[in-house]
Amino acid sequence: MLSFYFALAAIAMVLVMTYHSLSLGVTAACLGLAFLLGGALDVAGWLQAMLLAAAAITGLLSIQSLRQRFISAPLFKWFKGVLPELSETEQEAIDAGTVWWDGELFSGQPDWNKLLANPLPTLSAEEQAFLDGPVNELCRMADRWNINHNWKVIPEEVTDFIHDNGFLGMIIPKAYGGLELSAVAQTEVITRIAQAGQCIGNYIAVPNSLGPGELLIKYGTDEQRDYYLPRLAKGQELPCFALTGPHAGSDATSLPDVGVVCKGKYNGKEVLGIKLNFDKRYITLAPVATLIGLAFRLEDPDHLIGDKDDHGITCALLPRDTKGVEIGRRHMPVGEAFLNGPIVGKDVFIPLDNIIGGVENAGKGWRMLVNCLSVGRCVTLPAVSNAMGQNMTMGTTAYASLRKQFGVAIKEFEGVQKPLARICGYSYIINAARLHTAQSLGFGEKPSVPSAILKYHCTEMSRQIAIDAMDIHGGKAVML
Repeated sequence: MLSFYFALAAIAMVLVMTYHSLSLGVTAACLGLAFLLGGALDVAGWLQAMLLAAAAITGLLSIQSLRQRFISAPLFKWFKGVLPELSETEQEAIDAGTVWWDGELFSGQPDWNKLLANPLPTLSAEEQAFLDGPVNELCRMADRWNINHNWKVIPEEVTDFIHDNGFLGMIIPKAYGGLELSAVAQTEVITRIAQAGQCIGNYIAVPNSLGPGELLIKYGTDEQRDYYLPRLAKGQELPCFALTGPHAGSDATSLPDVGVVCKGKYNGKEVLGIKLNFDKRYITLAPVATLIGLAFRLEDPDHLIGDKDDHGITCALLPRDTKGVEIGRRHMPVGEAFLNGPIVGKDVFIPLDNIIGGVENAGKGWRMLVNCLSVGRCVTLPAVSNAMGQNMTMGTTAYASLRKQFGVAIKEFEGVQKPLARICGYSYIINAARLHTAQSLGFGEKPSVPSAILKYHCTEMSRQIAIDAMDIHGGKAVML
């Protein structure tokens, strides 16, 4: 009986040491003492043998040089042989961005005081005035029902208001005529507008996210910035970015779209340029865009710009009226007047100067895109998810309060209360994560890992919110 109780005590000791994350050396010493105590109490031989073996193994593992040589190194070698090699896309994604407070989380021992020391996200007086003025006015102009079900387009008076008030230049510096809003202000603007009408929210969000504007700000030549940024800020140019194709989405290294360096005629002159053939789809704003940002693989078989045959992913600017470009058709996503469509190019010739950043940036397109994604993902997608969550929280809680069955409001039923709780909880999480991560951009960070996590979880929580809201609304959820 003594051996049984002693074994229970030994197990409890191991659990306590594990809970407190004691070092291997301390653990080995404790197990050794337990072995000696067991011998003094004359417990069962099998129990003493187990304690001695555990103490010996733990003691050997506590010697770092032995552990690294005989355990860690062989294990890492085995893992390296089993795991597939990182693709170019994955390696570029890993190398992009900076480490912010997320480094504390991944350390396993986060310093929560560092998080709490961050000031609350705030807006400047100018940003607050923009929210209270033009943003609220635009929301009043948004006739969502007619836009989606009758007109199928955003009215010209709305787009003119958007252009005249600088909505498309929120990320563009004031030196080029933009608003230069903070990331927190941008996400507040997009949230509010997307609540009034998601198609209008997308119309504004895309030019202020990944696309020609942000790429030009970070990587464009002086000539490109001076010409395009003022035009983009005023809405004289409407941008889109063509990355996704029928057979290539997130894995940009598998892009089948190719540009070949060659000589050709442009504006009546023979210049060194690129002949492009591409097929893109699901491109937001493509039906109305005047300036296309294009991602493609650049090849140089004649070595006209260097020694490489394949320079890799490259980003270039393509005016809408360029010969060989087919643009204007529309997709119709879920019945929204969401301006989205395909772009096809056959034997399209552009000069090398159209590469964003010039010839020096040939082949650097994917790194450029990933660095911009780490910023855009913190703003646009969380803001749209937040708008969706707030809309559904407001609409569904109100409906559950007004709708009665058996003489009782359905919000009193447990089967309705549980999804209502999820809707409210997920909406709160999305909003908090949106503000916290957007705030990091104001500190000069490029949170590539948090933004990727945010993109996935915000959209996933939005999906669950939509499912729960439809369950509560029942038949009314699918009636137009």
